[in-house]
Amino acid sequence: MANALPTDWRTRLQGATEEDVNRFQLWWLEERRKVGLATPHWPREWGGPGLPFSRQIIAYEEMARADAPELELMLISLFHLPATLFDAGTQEQRDLYLSGVRDGNDVWCQGFSEPGAGSDLASIRTTAARDADHYVVNGQKTWSSYAMYADYCLLLVRTDPHAARKHDGLSLFILDMRSPGVTVRPIRQITGEGEFAEIFLDDVIIPASNRIGAENRGWAIAQSTLSSERGLLLLSYAERVWQGYRKLSQVTRPSWLSDVGLRREFASFHAELLTVRLMIGRLLSMTEESEEGRLATLPVYIKLYWAPLLQRYTEFLVRAGGLVDQEWQPPVACTGHSSGVPALDFLKSFSWTISGGSNEIMRNIVAERFLGLPRA
Repeated sequence: MANALPTDWRTRLQGATEEDVNRFQLWWLEERRKVGLATPHWPREWGGPGLPFSRQIIAYEEMARADAPELELMLISLFHLPATLFDAGTQEQRDLYLSGVRDGNDVWCQGFSEPGAGSDLASIRTTAARDADHYVVNGQKTWSSYAMYADYCLLLVRTDPHAARKHDGLSLFILDMRSPGVTVRPIRQITGEGEFAEIFLDDVIIPASNRIGAENRGWAIAQSTLSSERGLLLLSYAERVWQGYRKLSQVTRPSWLSDVGLRREFASFHAELLTVRLMIGRLLSMTEESEEGRLATLPVYIKLYWAPLLQRYTEFLVRAGGLVDQEWQPPVACTGHSSGVPALDFLKSFSWTISGGSNEIMRNIVAERFLGLPRA
């Protein structure tokens, strides 16, 4: 890995065009493929190496420790898509679509969130009406990562507007992004990046063969899709932040460490970052042991712990670094939340309280499902 990766890749990607960044990510995926690490978490039946779960963990830990680039463009393709198709897709769908991802030819996005239906996916209003052997889809999606570059989309829509429970009227589809009636508009973020987009769907035709699972069973399938954000993905994110913390304390040693108050505050994050790493480690061991009951609760607690911790930690680095670390610098692509640009990492940290279900929704889940408290 170290031999294949340019040591100055961060410098090259700072302020690079989005097209150059995407080409770099596809190049890095190919370099990983050459040594069998393009999809280390995929079993052999998906075309992966079939590594035991313990070795999958090692692979992602080592990539984080080596400061290898994040494949942000391929996030949905490498994690969400296979989790979905393995759980509910047909063999034909797996054969057709997984090979395109494995070989680095296809990019996928996810069409779940909508204006007014972000964390509350049960409120989705995009509709799909059955017409013989196809569906006609109308509506809008938002905050879809890299949709402007995607070939396909995992699309969650409402197929039964009269369902007694809103969750029961949803279905999941594979959308070809080149279909007539699909319009994509990039969303520019506060950091200057443009990874998100809106998707507008006007009388879009989707073949019935592109439905994943049974009609009106999309809610349950979507939970499998979202569960792919557990475990290995979170391990990679947290490990990179931890390695950045260690580098500051042992290698870089910025001048603000000479301040007793700031040094004490910085040291307090040591235990907190270790705690979240231990929680993720426990989650991974439970996943391997298939402790399904407890798997329902721990990811929620990890998210509620991790998001505020990341915000407090990145805010501290901006504050400790003073004005020099508040100066604008171009974003460093493929670095997740460990770009080395404190102000940008702080701004991006707030996405964690929204993505994968807002923290407010997570607290409602804890109160209602885990503690059995009545709805307000």
